[in-house]
Amino acid sequence: MHAKTAARTIATTCPYCGVGCGVLADVAADGVVSVRGDPDHPANFGRLCSKGSALAETVDLDGRLLYPEMESGEDGAPTRVSWDSALNHVAQKFQSIIAQHGPEAVAFYVSGQLLTEDYYVANKLMKGFIGAANIDTNSRLCMSSAVAGYKRAFGSDTVPCSYEDLELADLIVLTGSNAAWCHPVVFQRIRKARELHGTKIIVIDPRRTPTCDIADLHLPLRPGTDTLLFNGLLQFLRKEDFLDFEFLENHTEGFAAALNAARLSSPNIIAVAQACGVEADSVAEFYRMFARTQKVVTLYSQGVNQSSSGVDKVNSIINCHLATGRIGKSGMGPFSITGQPNAMGGREVGGLANQLAAHMDFDAPESIERVARFWGATRMAQKPGLKAVDLFDAIHDGKVKAVWVMATNPAVSLPDANKVRAALKKCEFVVVSDCVRDTDTSQYAHVRLPAAAWGEKDGTVTNSERCISRQRTFMEVPGEAKPDWWIVAQVAQRMGHVSAFAFENSAQVFREHAQLSAFENNGKRDFDLGGMVELNDAMYRQLPPTFWPARAGAAVDAPRLFSDGKFFTRTGRARFIAITPRAPAHAPDDDYPLILNTGRVRDHWHTMTRTGKAARLNAHVVEPCVTLHARDAQECGVADGALARVASRWGSVLARVRVSDEQRAGCVFVPIHWSDQFASNAAVDGVVNPAVDPISGQPELKHTPVRVTRHAAAWYGFLLSRREFEFGTAANGNKVPEHDTISFWVRAKGNGYYRYELAGDATPNDWAAWARSLLCHSDGKAEWSEFLDRRAGRYRAARIVNNRLESCLFISPDPALPSRTWLAGLFEQDILTDATRTSLLAGKPRQGDSDAGEVVCACFGVGNKTILRAIQNGAVSVAALGEQLKAGTNCGSCIPELKKLLSSH
Repeated sequence: MHAKTAARTIATTCPYCGVGCGVLADVAADGVVSVRGDPDHPANFGRLCSKGSALAETVDLDGRLLYPEMESGEDGAPTRVSWDSALNHVAQKFQSIIAQHGPEAVAFYVSGQLLTEDYYVANKLMKGFIGAANIDTNSRLCMSSAVAGYKRAFGSDTVPCSYEDLELADLIVLTGSNAAWCHPVVFQRIRKARELHGTKIIVIDPRRTPTCDIADLHLPLRPGTDTLLFNGLLQFLRKEDFLDFEFLENHTEGFAAALNAARLSSPNIIAVAQACGVEADSVAEFYRMFARTQKVVTLYSQGVNQSSSGVDKVNSIINCHLATGRIGKSGMGPFSITGQPNAMGGREVGGLANQLAAHMDFDAPESIERVARFWGATRMAQKPGLKAVDLFDAIHDGKVKAVWVMATNPAVSLPDANKVRAALKKCEFVVVSDCVRDTDTSQYAHVRLPAAAWGEKDGTVTNSERCISRQRTFMEVPGEAKPDWWIVAQVAQRMGHVSAFAFENSAQVFREHAQLSAFENNGKRDFDLGGMVELNDAMYRQLPPTFWPARAGAAVDAPRLFSDGKFFTRTGRARFIAITPRAPAHAPDDDYPLILNTGRVRDHWHTMTRTGKAARLNAHVVEPCVTLHARDAQECGVADGALARVASRWGSVLARVRVSDEQRAGCVFVPIHWSDQFASNAAVDGVVNPAVDPISGQPELKHTPVRVTRHAAAWYGFLLSRREFEFGTAANGNKVPEHDTISFWVRAKGNGYYRYELAGDATPNDWAAWARSLLCHSDGKAEWSEFLDRRAGRYRAARIVNNRLESCLFISPDPALPSRTWLAGLFEQDILTDATRTSLLAGKPRQGDSDAGEVVCACFGVGNKTILRAIQNGAVSVAALGEQLKAGTNCGSCIPELKKLLSSH
């Protein structure tokens, strides 16, 4: 546990998505932490999603990396060392490789989970003092196409909108965004605007996601056809005379070429509808609604960005806003919403390999010279570095000899992840700094450096609307963990750059960052924090949420840009980009006939190193799944609830089948979160193709040809236990028997227990012996109950210690197994009654006992059976369910499911 401190409340910022919600962390006198939304923060006004609401459940020290470790001995096992030993070794190894192979032989791979101050120091070291630009970020995977699209159109990476515009708009087009699950708080602001003002909502997405719950129109377009759709809109706007000719003439350039390209690719509504695979009437309705509504915001995210033509998709959207002058005004504009809490901050400091710092670029020699002069850098990088996918290809090919991975897990999250693992395995020197000790990436580390986690870090993040917020420390840093900026600065000093990295705290780093943004700026660059360069430490500690630009002598609250019609291009005019649509890099064929789309689920985040700790966040989607349309499931020979293998030319995963008519036929969806730490074979980015956008370098994570085949397991089962198991290895004294042939396992933490979903390819000769060898160990007196139906192939066992359920195991030859929820509830009982013992192996409660059912509302732990009972007792609206059960009253992400239950019952 963290050390006790005086009771206090600290205002900080959520570490999850790019919404950037304010959080109040309440720390009691005994050190117990609770969280609530900050009602004064402009991003969320007190509302939190299920993940943010559960933050206090993730701050324990389980699994933490608390001390520096280095490989030692012949077996290469990690051994605890001092900070001096670890930092000296890293510095010396980098210097040796640079001396032998040059600065481009080393690289940093960083993360949108870093604070801006961490990012700044890392970028300064790599680009200014190592002398190469080989620093890239996992934000490359989520928003680099949006960056490139903005820069092509505006001459700068400027998000022109704010969340307030969503509430002022009369029409919101959500494209490539399941905001209901991925940005829930913003989605609830949109829902509220719809209720109060009648805002119309259009959702463009191959899937019918929960976001469609508020849609007036849903266009389930064929994956990869976005540019055809928006080119068609541009052509329609010209044909039907909805252009803003004054804005076109005075503030833009390149319209004729863009319009001509649109005419060629998307000549009319019929052609667009056929190409996009949607009804012509739906396309026509979309075009009419956009054309006839002045206040339109197009909110786009990963479904647009994660494509080999992602930048073109972005510019096809921006073209339509420029053509109608719908930018720089209230309630309108093209709005990219980012995936990570500080993807924007990384862009500000140059965390991408093709950027400098402070929104300066390598394509301007004077910018390179300016940054070098400001830093006093004598080895300033002169050209862009390797972007994420290319970077790990270079590691694989031996061109990059050393890589430092900070706060991210590329062995899981990068496309063609099996090649990434091979690259890390053969890399001469791998450093990982993280707060988590064991990840799929850290197993390849020669040095592990313990980083401070959320609640222990102090710095800033910038959200999707350009609002800079403070993340503040409210817990003591455990063990010997350190802030990331400190770790990088210490290595820099040991490499000989003492004065340039003599930072004493994060406030000092931020001041230098602000100074660089204003250095020789004079309004020429969009990013300018000149009004913040004089912040002293006390002012920095109290810094309220602040929008940039925050120029010296100017108002700092500037949520909307381009209201003057001036842009940051050479001519001061916004640029239309002529878009010639391109098909995705890989087309489906007879061997791989389906299109794989990857993404997030509602209650999990990235590779689950944080959300996996919170029992309530594991309850909604417990295991990796592959969602198919019924027609595809039938053709593939797979059934709902069974297991299937999803395979591409790059790899395969094993997942539970979910058949849904909300999935577009010909497409499958698999979530990204499961890694080797949580499942046997579910890291889906190992299946994803490595194609990237030629401009942004963003991978095509939404379009990989795959085939889906039935996995014919000999048996299925689940295990609930107070103990944690690691299948196939010894852990906590528990080792799965040698003869076991488990082909599928998933681990999820529950409330007082661990849940394991299991399947095997061969049946043990003796289930009882197999179960006892797995579950029994010498921990005092225990009772053992079991049931075997040899003919039906069903086996059930329970182990009771001191009148408490210690573990239970259920096995069946088919996936039809008892509900886990009632059994899971038994782990909360201190004493099992005789009646409960009697019904235990039946797997269901006796009449009169309650079963909450599978969780629908994670915020309040409300199950579907509880909701159905409330409906039967007269709660026949979402509002009534909320009043009676609280379901849907916090983040609102479960409201679509509540509506389904209401409509079906």
